[in-house]
Amino acid sequence: MRDVTDIRHLKSQPQNSIHNTPKHNAAAVMTLWMQKLVPVVVALSIWEIAAQVVMVSRGVAFPTPWQTALRLAQLVTGDTLSNQMLVVHIGSSLRRWLIGFSIAASLGIGYGLIAGRVQWVEKATAGIPQLMLLIPGLAWIPVAILLFGIGETATIFMISVSAFAPVAINVLSGIKNIDIGLIRAAQMMGSGKRALFYHVLLPAALPSLISGLRIGLGTGWRVLVAAEMVVGTGTGLGYSIIQARWTLDYASSFACIAVICMIGLLTEHLFLRQLEKQTIMRWTLTTETQ
Repeated sequence: MRDVTDIRHLKSQPQNSIHNTPKHNAAAVMTLWMQKLVPVVVALSIWEIAAQVVMVSRGVAFPTPWQTALRLAQLVTGDTLSNQMLVVHIGSSLRRWLIGFSIAASLGIGYGLIAGRVQWVEKATAGIPQLMLLIPGLAWIPVAILLFGIGETATIFMISVSAFAPVAINVLSGIKNIDIGLIRAAQMMGSGKRALFYHVLLPAALPSLISGLRIGLGTGWRVLVAAEMVVGTGTGLGYSIIQARWTLDYASSFACIAVICMIGLLTEHLFLRQLEKQTIMRWTLTTETQ
C-alpha cells in the first residue's frame, strides 16, 4: 500500500516540478548565455580574420575588434570626433531618428486606421504605400535636397518617408484581417462605432501595428545614418563616419558603426521586443493544451 501511495503522490505532482531543480536552472541559464554569446564570438572572429587577411594581402591597416574597442573607449572618455564629443553625435542622431520616426508612425497609423475602415480611401490610395515600400531610402536624397536643401530637415524627411510605408501597410493589414466574428459579436451586444473601434478593432490590430513599428524603426535608423553621410551637417554618427574617411581614421569609423549596432540592439531587445511580447499577452487569445 505504501508503494501505491508513493506512486499516487508522484503522479499528483506537476510534471515540470522535476525540472525545477537548481541544477536544471543553472543549465538553462548557461544555455541561454551560450546562445547569446556564440553569435558575438563568431562575428568578432570573422572580423579579426578579415582584418588580418586585408593587412597581409593588401597592406591596408584594417581596424581589428581590439583597436576599435580602444578607439571607442577613447571617444567615450573625452576624445573628439569631427570637433564634437561622441555623446553629441549620438544625441543628434537619436533626436533626428525620433522626430522622423514619430512623424512616420503618426501618419502611418492614421492612414492605416482610416483606410481600413473607409473603403473608398483604401481603393484610392492603397497602392501608394506599396509603391513607396519599393523605393530605397537613399533614392529620396535628390527629392530631399530639392525640397529642403542640405541640413537636418532633409534628414528628417528621408527618415519619415522611408519609415511611413511599412507602418501604414502593417496597420492596414491588421485592420483588414480582423476576424469578422469579433465585429459581429460586438455589434450584437450593442457596441457603437466608437466602442467597436477602441475595444475590438484597435486591440485586434495591435500585433500588426507593433510589427509595422519595428520594421519602420529599423528602416528609419538605417536611412538616418545614410542621410547624415550625404545631407548631414556638423553632427551625427553617419556624418562622423564619412568625415573620418577623409583623415583615414578608420578606427573611429568602426567605433561609430559599433555604436550604431549597440543602439539598434538595445532598442530592439529592451523596448520593441518587450512591447510586442506584452501586447500579444494582453490582447491576443492563447490556447492551453489540457
